[in-house]
Amino acid sequence: MSAVTERFDPLFYPRGIVVTGVSQHPGKFGTVAYHNLIACGYQGELFPINREGVESFGRPTYKSISEIPRGRADLVFLCTPNTVNEELLRECAKIGVRAAFVASAGYGEAADGAQMEKRLVALGRELGIAIAGPNGQGLISTKLQMCAQIVAPYPPPGPISVVSQSGNLASSFMSYGALTGVGMSKAISCGNSAMLQLSDYLEYYAEDPETAVSLAYLEGVGDGRRFVEVARAHTARKPLVVVRGGVTGAGKRAASSHTGALASDDRIFSGICRQLGITRVETVEEAYEAAACFASQPLPRGPRTLIFTVAGGWGVLTSDACVNAGLELIPLPDDLRTKIDTMVPARWSRNNPIDLAGGETRDTIPEVLELIAAHPDVDAIVYLGIGIQASQAQMFRRGQFWPDYGLERIGTFHESQDRRYALAAAEASRKHQKPILIASDLTYTGMSYGNTGPAGVRESGRITLPSGHRAIRALARMVAYAKYRARR
Repeated sequence: MSAVTERFDPLFYPRGIVVTGVSQHPGKFGTVAYHNLIACGYQGELFPINREGVESFGRPTYKSISEIPRGRADLVFLCTPNTVNEELLRECAKIGVRAAFVASAGYGEAADGAQMEKRLVALGRELGIAIAGPNGQGLISTKLQMCAQIVAPYPPPGPISVVSQSGNLASSFMSYGALTGVGMSKAISCGNSAMLQLSDYLEYYAEDPETAVSLAYLEGVGDGRRFVEVARAHTARKPLVVVRGGVTGAGKRAASSHTGALASDDRIFSGICRQLGITRVETVEEAYEAAACFASQPLPRGPRTLIFTVAGGWGVLTSDACVNAGLELIPLPDDLRTKIDTMVPARWSRNNPIDLAGGETRDTIPEVLELIAAHPDVDAIVYLGIGIQASQAQMFRRGQFWPDYGLERIGTFHESQDRRYALAAAEASRKHQKPILIASDLTYTGMSYGNTGPAGVRESGRITLPSGHRAIRALARMVAYAKYRARR
């Protein structure tokens, strides 16, 4: 076990958790954290602390930490006023606790809290307790079904690990994980990062076998030299996606009041990202989408892109986006054109984008996906328009003629076909080790009735991007990172 793993395992893989500030009041942070740990099925032991010893959620509590047997808890989740936390940490050290998450506020982000934060860090070092926070919302570790947070949501298990200097943005990333199904291994709201810095978490994630890609929101770097060293080592092994706030004057002032972070020059930061292979993204949505594509798709071997669409307009717009993003919209190879000519009527586009113009039959789309994924001149595919048939099936279901007049038969067929297309795309991608990104506006609009196209993509362990533009931007980021890795 490395020193990094030894330091962080008590935080993300604790045998037991002490939760302070637990009561019968469901609005108290300690009570919420205790509830979330129980509700999500945490697999270790829980030790709720209440000074009066009253029950919480029908379970007994401990009046003091000293009542807890030594060696049973590795982590304490502090939801108590900052004035008592130092005393509680000393008590935790006596029973063998090795990590603390401090949800309490009023430290470095407050005008009069800086000295208290320094004392907290000094005490943690003295006691051998790694301190996360303070002023954070919590952390998760899905392998243990651990939701130690004072807020929702709790995402499904997955290969993404998150570290965020904003609790709300950590929640945003987890919400997208819950929405799409490409979930998280770990996530933490690191708050003020008084002891454990964002770079420390990234160093751990780089070593963590449960993490395929790291996703970070930051407002300030802190120790710039260490960040560069950690990021370089991280991107040599796995992707790192970053969103940065506080890049304008107004944003810097907001960041300072938010976490006490000092934002540095954004131009310098952008240059560092380019040099180190960091995938820097401007929005939360696209950051999650980039991370999810990294986590669920093979890296492209190059920029040669083929667009496969069921509607012409989407193909035109996505072609423009492809060129603008610096990807190579290749001419359709002659052998592919000749083969597809034998499969559909002559009205198809006969170029890239491939638009079958409604000429496909039962097996055409899976067969074309296999053909183009297998072609040596194609590095990546963007497939547009999944879910259209299932959308019409839903219209049939809503109308007054269902299930008669053959509507049930054709509607059920449409739904099964869209699911089949999604699974065929994933299979071709895995077989030929090429990314096939799927985009459809039905990824969200079809949720109300469970459109089988995007649902099939989710079943395959991938995400449906909400537009061709978003798919192209995610693919361009994958190409850039693959190029960086190839140079090393």
